[in-house]
Formats: sequence, structure tokens, C-alpha cells
Amino acid sequence: MCSLYILTSMISVLRNIRFARVFSAGFILFVSMAAVPASEIIEDPATGLTRYPNSEYIESKWNDGDSFSVRLTDGRTITARLYEVDAIETHINNTTDARRLRAQRRYFGISSFGGTPDESIEKAVELGEIATAFTQDALSGKPFTIYTSHADARGGANNKRIYTFIETSEGKSLAAELVRNGLARAYGVYRQSPQGLHHEEVRERFKDLELRAAGSRRGIWAFTDWDALPDERLIERLEEMELTTAVRQSKGIPPDGKLNPNLANQEQLESIPGIGPATARKIIAARTARGFDKPNDLLRVSGIGPQTLEKIQTYLIFE
Repeated sequence: MCSLYILTSMISVLRNIRFARVFSAGFILFVSMAAVPASEIIEDPATGLTRYPNSEYIESKWNDGDSFSVRLTDGRTITARLYEVDAIETHINNTTDARRLRAQRRYFGISSFGGTPDESIEKAVELGEIATAFTQDALSGKPFTIYTSHADARGGANNKRIYTFIETSEGKSLAAELVRNGLARAYGVYRQSPQGLHHEEVRERFKDLELRAAGSRRGIWAFTDWDALPDERLIERLEEMELTTAVRQSKGIPPDGKLNPNLANQEQLESIPGIGPATARKIIAARTARGFDKPNDLLRVSGIGPQTLEKIQTYLIFE
């Protein structure tokens, strides 16, 4: 009888232990799920970015390394344009695309590759397609996280693009991985990162990544003509200055004329190198509430940091 009682007690204890383990495991899983809601869309007021976890890559013939179709957590489809980087163009549909491709070839020092423009262009597009494949491999069939303020990255009427940061399923920055592997240049629009880093610090970190990729001859840098690179970049800068002068003259601004940011219209503000449509709108909105008395007042405009201000203030006058 005593033995039966002891056996019964042991079985009861074992059942309680098993229940406790199951309950404990279930409780831990529940707490873990509650702490990290994988499908929740989160707006971060500190950075102004909205977090979309479990986003999906959508294959499209128009995708390239830094611009591609995605489906957000809420089901909406957008064309994501990466902050911080610029991959080589793969779709040359007009003279604007061709001019951009030429600027990219000059930046990487591959304009003379093969000895003819045709061969250089063919090689550049091929390298751009490698960047496209890299992005597709990093995102396709894998959940990734998008951070965006839904800022307009421009594009065609049927291809409105939104600036984004993308964190891969491995927790890596897609933009940083493209630059690290020599498949894109550290060039483009920068802003405060999802981690809260100032956009100027982000820019410097990407420049360091690019320097390492170039020094290791990775990706596109493996085809760079280092002797010709300085001259190629100089030609690009001079042509850009010439185009800027032509645009300003077409808008009634003398070549040496300066704009008052308190009075200039949207089109005139966009003629300033470094000021795009979104920043021009922000300048106009900011001056409505409170005017600009001096250059540093423009620092309160989102998207204008010390480096941008230094670049644009030569085109401005405050009266």
C-alpha cells in the first residue's frame, strides 16, 4: 500500500514538473512575441521614420540595385529608392538616363573601358545588372524591414519612388552592403538614420566603406582606370557647372546672381545645386512661419545640414 502511495506521488510530481515546463516555455514564448511584435508598423517620432517589418521584394523588369518594387507590411506596393547610395543605371530610356550613366562611369573611372564608348556603356550596364542581382538575392523570398518617412524620390508619372532604408533579414543595411561590395557609390540623399545617427556622420561612414571597397578593387572598382579617374571626375564637375548655369539663366537668374530664400519660388530654389523639389518645398514652408535672416537659419530646414548649407549659400543672398 505504501509503495503504491509513493508511486502515485511520484507520478503526480512528474506531471506537475512537465506542466510547469510546458507552462514556462509557453509563457516565455508569449512574452517574447509580445515584446517583439513582428507584424506591427511602428512610427518613431525621434527619427520621423515609419518601420515596416516583413516587407516583400516584388520582381519587376524595372528593378535595379537601388530602386525596386516592394510590398509593405500593410499590403501597399511602392517603388523603394535607397538612401545613401547610387547603383549604375541599367535602363537607359532617354537622354537624362544616358547622362546619369555617363556621370556614373566617370565617377568609377570606367569611361575608357574597352577603348570605345559603346564597350564602356555595355560594361557599365553589365555591372549595374550585377548590383540588381545582388539586391534581389538579398531580399527575394526573405522578410526584410523598411524604414521610411515616405519622402518623394521622384521618378516617372507611373513610377513614383519613395526614399527608404532597408534592413535585410540578416540585420544588415542593404545600402551599406552594396557599397561594401563595390556595387554602388556612396552618393545621393542622406538623412538621419533609423539608429539616430546624424546624416553627416552617415555620409562619412559610407565614404569610408567606399574607400575600403575601392582599395580592395571590389566590384566595379576592379575595372577602374586609376590614372584617368581624376580627369574624368573633373570633366563631370565642369559639365555639371555648365548645365547649372544654363538652367539658372533659363529661369531668369543671372550666372552670378543670387537668390533670396525668403522670396525665391519653387522652380528658382530647385535651380540651386543640392536643392531638390522636396527641400525647396520645406524651405518655402519654413519661411512662411518664420523668415531667414542669415545662412545658419536654413539649418532648421529638415534635410539641410552644415555640408549642404556650405554648398548652397554661395547661391543665396539675405536682405
